[in-house]
Amino acid sequence: MTSDVHDSAYSWFRLLITLLIAMVANVGIWAVVVILPDVEAEFGASRAAASAPYTLTMIGFAAGNLVIGRLVDRFGVTLALSAAAVLSGVSFALAALSPNIIAFSLVHLLLGLGTGVGFGPLIADISHWFIRRRGIAVAITASGNYLSGAIWPIVMSGVAADGGWRQVYLLLAIVSVVLVIPLSLLLRRRVPDLAHGVAEAAASLRTHSVGLSPRTLQYLLGFAGIACCVAMSMPQVHIVAYCVGLGYGPAVGAEMLSLMLLGGVVSRIVSGLLADQLGGVRTVLIGSVLQCIALFLYLPYDGMASLYIVSLVFGLSQGGIVPSYALVVREYMPAREAGARVGFVIMMTVFGMALGGWMSGWIYDLTSSYFWAFLNGIVWNFLNIAILVWLLMRSRPRAPQPAVA
Repeated sequence: MTSDVHDSAYSWFRLLITLLIAMVANVGIWAVVVILPDVEAEFGASRAAASAPYTLTMIGFAAGNLVIGRLVDRFGVTLALSAAAVLSGVSFALAALSPNIIAFSLVHLLLGLGTGVGFGPLIADISHWFIRRRGIAVAITASGNYLSGAIWPIVMSGVAADGGWRQVYLLLAIVSVVLVIPLSLLLRRRVPDLAHGVAEAAASLRTHSVGLSPRTLQYLLGFAGIACCVAMSMPQVHIVAYCVGLGYGPAVGAEMLSLMLLGGVVSRIVSGLLADQLGGVRTVLIGSVLQCIALFLYLPYDGMASLYIVSLVFGLSQGGIVPSYALVVREYMPAREAGARVGFVIMMTVFGMALGGWMSGWIYDLTSSYFWAFLNGIVWNFLNIAILVWLLMRSRPRAPQPAVA
């Protein structure tokens, strides 16, 4: 069941514009990572204090997915993107003028909030324009986050080498406004009510088959998202530190992280194609099982060559999981609430990354080893798999009950 609006030529044009916006809007996540050593040196901050801006960015990013998602539902994506671009631009400028590490850190909470528009809200918006190819459309949009991380650090490193980190942030303040707002004007068209009705009719049938209210299902998916991302965060957050502890050095760890992200882009595209055939729940389940297998591979293999391979396998396994959660939301929940509900689930996955990153470090401090941190991730991964299997079992068509006399 579809309409002339869904999967149209305009839908694909809109997807291209959305990807371009995502590649710019997500720069706030990666900027502070690139300039962290320079900030630490200029302000004479400790490593923990210099890492605080990234933590606050991710907190703001998590909240932005929910808050801006609600704005998209109510006012449309163009207004939400424009407001977020202005917020990001102002935040970059204020950060560039920061006199100390405290002011610099606090501004990143606002920067993360504005950056949030580049993930969940964009995914929710593009999902309205596709039904048959929704999986690949969501996957391409979500890949803008990783592509941003692959492209912008190279640009920022060059600018920082010539003019310093403050020059980088002033440049990004301009870029955020000058590029995002004009592109957002190309997305002013809204989905007709009739097309929304077609999508909601299909979602209503699936929701009824599960036997859960949309709110209950949303909370269940949020908890599953936390569980999967606690597991996901162990290699992503700690691979550099893990390599340093093994004596390979930070450069090797950074290369493994880049390889992981590259594998994540491939994983997102493949998962999108797979989701168009199997649906969101099965796709998330497949990704979660593969991620769990990859985590197990970190336990026996700690040689440099083997870690490169395992990190690539991990990236190829996990990259499509988070975007596929958005597909589950769109398959089972009201279309008019997509921004808020997708934003909530994405927010919970970000919280899972934050919790897992801290938890793995805490376990390492207690045990002086990442072995138990990997096992902790595996346990959380099993919990996520259990939730998805339960949901998949409830989603199967039920046999009609005999009439009671």
